Amino acid sequence: MTEIKETNSKFIKVRCPKCKNEQIVFGKSASKIKCLVCEKVIAEPSGGKTKIKSRILEVLE
Repeated sequence: MTEIKETNSKFIKVRCPKCKNEQIVFGKSASKIKCLVCEKVIAEPSGGKTKIKSRILEVLE
């Protein structure tokens, strides 16, 4: 019988400060995340958790 581990990783719904576009990003991203509309960097990796540079609207389980 194998044990299923739950991860601490979450998806986060954020709003771009420049164009107000809402998109979902991974909470432990390994690369820069740009807005899909205006290409402003809205999140950056920081070794573990992602450093969010925009407004967090919701944390999705």
